[in-house]
Amino acid sequence: MARENNRPARRNEADDGMIKKMICVNRVTKVVKGGRTMRFAALVVVGDGNGRVGCAMGKANEVPEAIEKATQRAKKNMFKCSLVSASIPHEVVGKFGRGKVLMLPAEEGTGVIAGGPVRAVMEAVGIKNIRTKSYGTNNPINCVKATIEGLKALRTAEEIAALRGKTVEEIIG
Repeated sequence: MARENNRPARRNEADDGMIKKMICVNRVTKVVKGGRTMRFAALVVVGDGNGRVGCAMGKANEVPEAIEKATQRAKKNMFKCSLVSASIPHEVVGKFGRGKVLMLPAEEGTGVIAGGPVRAVMEAVGIKNIRTKSYGTNNPINCVKATIEGLKALRTAEEIAALRGKTVEEIIG
């Protein structure tokens, strides 16, 4: 006889429209007196597809818990980056540790030309046309953090003009 499904529904998280990308999960081992204890560290990137993005690490005894912690922290760490017509306003190099990510604006129709971790960040932030190249380390954590640092450094001509108290025409020349 089939039993009734009286289990409580899983947590109904409201679909907040965020793009969540899990970059990597690392298994971390700590050797203690009684043996080895396993834990997991997850790197997650969260974006709204419209210029806001954040990344974070979460650590826990189980993989789903680590991913959930990382997602919550990434939502808290979100920031707005400057975009111009689904691309970036200018060339920028993001640096973190030994990792460097060169980001170049691209014309409409180019698509996202980027490697694994960098591609996930670009898709989460909503950039549709960009060319990137990673130098130095290929560690996903350093690549993602270098990409985030590069995106934080982006400024549009309007933002620069406002900071300097000039018009956009004076800035562009």
